[in-house]
Amino acid sequence: MTVESTAPRKPRRSSGTKRTSARRTPQQQSSEPQLVQLLTPEGERVEHPEYEIDLTPEELRGLYRDMVLTRRFDAEATSLQRQGELGLWASLLGQEAAQIGSGRALHDDDYVFPTYREHGVAWVRGVDPTNLLGMFRGVNHGGWDPGTNNFHLYTIVIGSQTLHAVGYAMGVAKDGADSAVIAYFGDGASSQGDVAESFTFAAVYNAPVVFFCQNNQWAISEPTEKQMRVPLYQRAQGYGFPGVRVDGNDVLACLAVTRSALERARRGEGPMLIEAFTYRMGAHTTSDDPTKYRADEETESWRAKDPILRLRRLLEREGHADEAYFTGLEEESEALGKRVREAVRAMPDPDRLAIFDHVYADGSALVDEERAQFAAYQASFADSADSAEGGK
Repeated sequence: MTVESTAPRKPRRSSGTKRTSARRTPQQQSSEPQLVQLLTPEGERVEHPEYEIDLTPEELRGLYRDMVLTRRFDAEATSLQRQGELGLWASLLGQEAAQIGSGRALHDDDYVFPTYREHGVAWVRGVDPTNLLGMFRGVNHGGWDPGTNNFHLYTIVIGSQTLHAVGYAMGVAKDGADSAVIAYFGDGASSQGDVAESFTFAAVYNAPVVFFCQNNQWAISEPTEKQMRVPLYQRAQGYGFPGVRVDGNDVLACLAVTRSALERARRGEGPMLIEAFTYRMGAHTTSDDPTKYRADEETESWRAKDPILRLRRLLEREGHADEAYFTGLEEESEALGKRVREAVRAMPDPDRLAIFDHVYADGSALVDEERAQFAAYQASFADSADSAEGGK
């Protein structure tokens, strides 16, 4: 399947084709030397002494398509929540490059442990977007088989998936498998004890795991300067493994850095922490109002670093995409939005008593009692309706 197909695609490796665009020196690329950047906000390619990537025009268009369609799906889900079709939604607006870049670095047999915001990673792992919405609509507990795409179910408990990832990675190492594990979490989750414990276990057992932190600057309403005294990626040093900060709005840098970290893990060199320095353009979730705690000027400054816009500038500058391509992608984007909207509204309501079915494998007298009480409670509404109808 080519990168231009209309369905979510499985990750594949770069062909290694060399590029010929002009490059700038590392000193020109960023005012912060620790930040790995390969593509500037103006869409210019730059070099980094440790990380390099060579992609074909087709692969560049594929990355752009991934980000555009992921953003369109995300916008549709937000609209559906506002219309009462979903109970909640956590938008990834502004974080598309971090997710698509890192997701495209994965091999098919690598395993992903996400939070609840990795819609772009789910896309590149081949999870149908409509399956992401069942949990937020309240009709299922996830909607996909984690074993099919090596993509675990969304994790709502903050930071706990990092422990799951390390445990899985330890098992991978014991099995002698040639694969790696990646755990996604945010800057706020990095303050959780679960994350600290996962760092300890990963280091001690040399687990083949990559910790991918999307530092979007705000843990709900708490800025990073109130969470930590050192740059987040430097925390890895205290546990005995390397950390690196990458421009989280640069899809090429995220791809290159994550690919390198995963290869390192596969070689048996242990864990690594990647801090994708990005920004959450929207609300933490649809229950949040970011205007209460952050300035409009800050948001506007990050809007100029938009990950999709910078890759489009590169495609246009190097002649890798014309107006017909962008028009066609816009049509595909609208078709995806329509499909998602129709699929959500067609989702059947769950059996209300099904919540009791899988609590215990062998049953429980207490659960049986609770099921009977809930069934009687539900039946009382039907009785009330019948009485009202008979009194007319």
